Amino acid sequence: MQSYCNSITQYSRLITKEVKIGDLLLGNGHPIRVQTMTTTDTMNTIATVEQTIRCIEAGAELVRITAPSIKEAENLLNIKNELRKRGYATPLIADIHFTPNAAEVAARIIEKVRVNPGNYVDKKKFEQIEYTDAEYVEEIERIRDRFTPLVKICKEYGTAMRIGTNHGSLSDRIMSRYGDTPMGMVESAMEFLRIARGESYHNIVLSMKASNPQVMVQAYRLLINKMFEEFGECYPLHLGVTEAGDGEDGRVKSAAGIGTLLEDGIGDTIRVSLTEDPEFEIPVCRDLVKRYSVVNQSVKAITPSIEKLPYDPFNYQRRETFVIQNMGGHHVPVVVADLSKTSNITPGTLESIGYTYNAATDKWNISDAAADYIFTGHQLLNFALPGTLKVITYPATWQQAGDKEKYFPIFDAGGYLEAEQKSNNINFVMLDCFSDETTINDFSYLDELANDPTVVLCLNSTQQHAMPAVRRMMMELIQRKIKNPVILNVDSHWQTADEHLIHYATEAGALLLDGMGDGVCFGMAQNSYQVQDAGLKNASGRNYLQNKSVEQFINNTAFSILQATRSRISKTEYISCPSCGRTLFDLQETTAKIRSVTNHLKGVKIAIMGCIVNGPGEMADADFGYVGSGVGKITLYKGKEIVKRNIDSDIAVDELINLLKENDAWVEKE
Repeated sequence: MQSYCNSITQYSRLITKEVKIGDLLLGNGHPIRVQTMTTTDTMNTIATVEQTIRCIEAGAELVRITAPSIKEAENLLNIKNELRKRGYATPLIADIHFTPNAAEVAARIIEKVRVNPGNYVDKKKFEQIEYTDAEYVEEIERIRDRFTPLVKICKEYGTAMRIGTNHGSLSDRIMSRYGDTPMGMVESAMEFLRIARGESYHNIVLSMKASNPQVMVQAYRLLINKMFEEFGECYPLHLGVTEAGDGEDGRVKSAAGIGTLLEDGIGDTIRVSLTEDPEFEIPVCRDLVKRYSVVNQSVKAITPSIEKLPYDPFNYQRRETFVIQNMGGHHVPVVVADLSKTSNITPGTLESIGYTYNAATDKWNISDAAADYIFTGHQLLNFALPGTLKVITYPATWQQAGDKEKYFPIFDAGGYLEAEQKSNNINFVMLDCFSDETTINDFSYLDELANDPTVVLCLNSTQQHAMPAVRRMMMELIQRKIKNPVILNVDSHWQTADEHLIHYATEAGALLLDGMGDGVCFGMAQNSYQVQDAGLKNASGRNYLQNKSVEQFINNTAFSILQATRSRISKTEYISCPSCGRTLFDLQETTAKIRSVTNHLKGVKIAIMGCIVNGPGEMADADFGYVGSGVGKITLYKGKEIVKRNIDSDIAVDELINLLKENDAWVEKE
């Protein structure tokens, strides 16, 4: 199977076909374009125009507007004319789901239409239906008859198209043959792409969105391989994690999925789907993209190439490791909190990483998001630690520690091999991956460390583009059957909250999504760390600290990344759509309300969807769903099954709680 990217060991953009959207060129090495989607009622022309302008002025290069029926599609002309009258020429995209007639109207008006092959022609009943080969071919012909008119209109008017597959909104036909899988997503898009190519229409962008970053990443990789295998070329790719949610979690989940692909040079346009006003999505998009615009192409990467991948990038399998105490094997990845910049660590300091000391009872309360280890550098602590927490220090400091069951040393590779004193339990060994030319082909030090039953490897790289270097070292470990657990060390030299979140989620998330990593440790460069004293804020003005320390921000981010990559579940997960003109209630307010009463339900996945278009299809991963079904009406789901229909929104949250209780998913808050 052909590789899904140009290089697995250094950054290189995947070259795709060039697509023209109005006057904007996409693909073929052009800059990665950023876009968003309006949340206003499409029939409210002025509100939609003004929100579109806010998005454009925030940096959006494309703006999508929902057109659920013919009347909204027709009103796109008024919106477009008003924008042009005000001097804005940014291409517009019509978002179509169930109504081919609306798509055919919109394609004559605006620069691009988006269709979802799972529900553009097919009606999903979520039934298990067995199709014979003849019946399957007959279904394809039915799609061809219904889809071809749109293709011909787009070709005639020079309109671009996105074929946008979403995990969970696959047709019954696809589900029957492929299941709700990444390959099913790929085949769903390919059916439509083959029809378009049969009409010699190529002005096409594709997407493979899912709320689960792991599914999303695998689907894009498979799609690229399939296009090269079948056509010998690749169409431009629109990247996004659908229904990512809001705040830190939405940014982390988006960055883990989108960033993983961008790291490999994949992606021609991106959209970050946040349950926030759409103009606040754009700075996050720009932060993701700018990481690659500043890559210094003149600096030659020294990471060695590899002939054959020793792991499967299309199917998740965690790297095999042996166990060292609570690391490796089947243990969830650990979190190491870097407290080395804190001059005087006290019991109060540990509150920032999940440990609260009660002096009256002389007991520690430990949260689900409590770090497993702390790195203190040169400090020994003068108080008794919580039972589960352990300390990593520099070797000289470790030698002074009285409790060698609680304290462990961290060496560089050379220092460890030369050290006379080592821990009998755990020795952490730092490796700077391929930053020194002398280590490119000399792996003798790995062989000396290999399978030492006390060694936990800590991998980082000072290369400008670090993740491929760390991944290449992981591949070397796999090839050499070196099974020591690995901690992923990621330092951030960025400045803002969003930049830090994106950096950590991209660098560590990309590895975790491929099963690489038994723990994470995040740090900030000293100059970045000092900047945070003024307060970490994102583009929407939300203060990320909110009376929290930088250490707490980093610790929360670590657990959010582990949750987003499905590596370690420590909290409730919300699959929340970003709102659009179809939304039937105040999505941001409702999401906040549901979160406030359910955020203690560890591991429960709750979908909050604005309308029937986004549920149940888009909430494929959810345990329970809260979906707008009419003005002031909510329908509740368990999985994809409707449980309570058309409930008044005033009582819907209480009914959701009752549903959770009925299914033994509810516990009272402590």
